[in-house]
Amino acid sequence: MDEKILIEQLKQGDESAFRNIVDRWKELVYNTAISIVQNEQDAEDLSQDVFIQVYESIHTFKGDSKFSTWLYRITVTKALDLLRKRKTKKRFAFVKSLFSADNKIIVDPPDFNHPGIALDKKEHGAIMFKAIAKLPENQRIAFTLHKIEGLSHQEISEVMKNTVAAVESLVHRARTNLKNILETFYREEME
Repeated sequence: MDEKILIEQLKQGDESAFRNIVDRWKELVYNTAISIVQNEQDAEDLSQDVFIQVYESIHTFKGDSKFSTWLYRITVTKALDLLRKRKTKKRFAFVKSLFSADNKIIVDPPDFNHPGIALDKKEHGAIMFKAIAKLPENQRIAFTLHKIEGLSHQEISEVMKNTVAAVESLVHRARTNLKNILETFYREEME
């Protein structure tokens, strides 16, 4: 079914149109979410939240950009909000641990399985995603959308509401920073 027709039907409250939208774009949303939050359960929850927001705010979609661009924007925003909440919880947990009896705190995110990584490459994929998580937020999002989700610089500029040149610069800096992060990691592993 045509994307525009589905959107119009959803705007009219058609639940079957909503099911079609979820079926058509659930992998895009999930893969983007897991690439950013790096936790399967959080990515699943986030995906549900994204589609709830789509259902509740479809009337705000004007069609100026592609529907997938709008979905990416919602997904990235929700994923970044979750990461910010996590950071706040970690800081609170750290402060709390200073006064607790065992003084233990878990800071590293648990390992996760990204659906795009082959089983024999899981270890390298986990290392790469931990390195990506160390990038500044804008670089991390631009790199993830370009290299993992396969979006063009133009599409990323629409999602991030930035210029194409700025996106190209972010991806380049992300690549350079990742190279440095990974070189440091592997150098320390060799020692």
